[in-house]
Amino acid sequence: MKHILIAALLLTVLTGLPVNEARAESGVSKIEDCIDVVKAINEIPEKGIPPALLHNAAGVAIIPGVIKAGFILGGRYGTGVMMVREKDGAWSNPSFISLAGGSIGWQAGVESIDIVLVFKSPRGIERLMTGKFTLGADAGVSAGPVGREASAATDVQLQSEIYSYSRSRGLFAGLSLSGTSLQIDDESNEKFYGKRLSGRDIVREKDLAAPAVVERLRKQLQTY
Repeated sequence: MKHILIAALLLTVLTGLPVNEARAESGVSKIEDCIDVVKAINEIPEKGIPPALLHNAAGVAIIPGVIKAGFILGGRYGTGVMMVREKDGAWSNPSFISLAGGSIGWQAGVESIDIVLVFKSPRGIERLMTGKFTLGADAGVSAGPVGREASAATDVQLQSEIYSYSRSRGLFAGLSLSGTSLQIDDESNEKFYGKRLSGRDIVREKDLAAPAVVERLRKQLQTY
């Protein structure tokens, strides 16, 4: 009975009814969680995301603490940020996003994982900025390679637009996310920046006023 209640609550979240509860979390706190995820990539390069993949990325989405839950009916939900690589190599302001998806199958238990999506081209990013975006349908997504040895030579052979990773128990691994949806979180963006902005405006406006935690996240990405 307990597992069924968990699954029912998660399904309610995925259908968008109590989303305000998820959005109530401080944007600053969410970005601090993203910084922790990027720090973890730096600390375990042998089992982390290949530096060559991030070096050539058009953008990156970081979604900490994604909840996976289910018993017969499974699903996942989380919130995070999307950042775009600018022409000069710098990283844009973060736009808040939400991730949701479900699956049918014999599953049990609840798990929290961190998810990182590496966008290889601007095409997927543009689709995300225009509205709801489904991985695998609107852009190809594959579980990404791990480790420093997966260098630029290997990267040339990778054909997907987006590579997905999960972090659980301190280790990164490729993750299948086909069928999962991403969406710009307009309410969280408005709360964080103090005014209504589109996701596209946020990543394009260089002079947009933002809390100091944003610069810390930029530096973490740039260091890696």
